[in-house]
Amino acid sequence: MIVYYSPEDIVKNLSGSCVTIGNFDGVHMGHQALLRKTVSEATKRGLPSVAVTFEPHPLRLFTGKSIPPLITLLDQKLEILASLDLDFTLCLPFTRAMAALAPETFVARYIVETLKAKKLIIGYDYAFGKDRAGNYDLLSQLGQVYGFEVEQLAPVLIDDVIVSSTRIRDMIEAGDVWNARPLLGRFYRVSGQVIHGKKRGGPMLGFPTANMCLKDELFPKTGVYAVWAEIDQTIMPAVANIGFNPTFGNDILSVEVHIMDFEKNIYDQDILIHFVQRLRSEKKFSSLDGLKQQIGKDKDIARQILATAEAQQHNPLPNSSCVLPL
Repeated sequence: MIVYYSPEDIVKNLSGSCVTIGNFDGVHMGHQALLRKTVSEATKRGLPSVAVTFEPHPLRLFTGKSIPPLITLLDQKLEILASLDLDFTLCLPFTRAMAALAPETFVARYIVETLKAKKLIIGYDYAFGKDRAGNYDLLSQLGQVYGFEVEQLAPVLIDDVIVSSTRIRDMIEAGDVWNARPLLGRFYRVSGQVIHGKKRGGPMLGFPTANMCLKDELFPKTGVYAVWAEIDQTIMPAVANIGFNPTFGNDILSVEVHIMDFEKNIYDQDILIHFVQRLRSEKKFSSLDGLKQQIGKDKDIARQILATAEAQQHNPLPNSSCVLPL
């Protein structure tokens, strides 16, 4: 997949296309249905497939940091889009000027002139343009004028409930990462760089931990989780703690990951954490021995969870080197 960030660059490479458009935060199963349909239609017509998305998320332009964190930051979103066999993604800079465009202007400028769309595929609730006045009916009318077909897909349901970014975000914030997995089509993940911590994990507790520098993304509810840790295309079983380390009286949120049977120095390296299941809430212990015993129990439970068929079936890198629990 080739990513373009300006209409001027992509327009030179298109004489026609099949297009879908959206913010695609999370690139969840509903989004994937749109994207796969776009690729399928493009293949049938002998045209390139194009996804149009925006950066920053439109809500951030108007509400700033008060909106919930994103499920997927741009780099992960583009990575997942590429895995779905799209030919191109056009990532448009979202500005106040773009937000003020009438729907008719947006369609003429981007869908018609830039992408030369022959077919446009949208979600069941898609709306765009100034005051979100653009919808399926208007697009169908404009399609007749400009010569492109419009198809609107029904929502994707799991457990009789519509898959949506809002639903997934609520589940993750509640710590329900296991049940968010079917909606995402993968375990929820966060990424960061390993930094120097308080030197408590190995020296004090006997359980060395990788401390993560947090990015501007959604983190699950505080607590202890069974996770897959990914470093250099290798997946390893691990336990992660998200919280404030109440036993030590911390007041800053941290993410600490204990990778099982692993002793390498990984400071300054990038690490991905795939959340499998929440084990428990944070707890303040009266002694270090009590904390050590609980961490040992957490490891045993995490090993059991990560050894299940369900956890291993959704290994984040099925074709990579994978170190599984004993």
